[in-house]
Amino acid sequence: MNLPADPIILLSFVNTKLRDFYPSLDAFCDDADIDKQTLCDKLSSVGFEYDEKLNKFA
Repeated sequence: MNLPADPIILLSFVNTKLRDFYPSLDAFCDDADIDKQTLCDKLSSVGFEYDEKLNKFA
């Protein structure tokens, strides 16, 4: 899966996928064949961390 390069657009894209289709970040990353740590690092670089309870980056 090609992810948006811009971190803010990536944030919106990932949170929408998590909200609408996936029960967890692990499920999303497995299905989309995305490295979870790389995704988390990219979003962390602009101040967002994954919240497991909310199932979104905030």
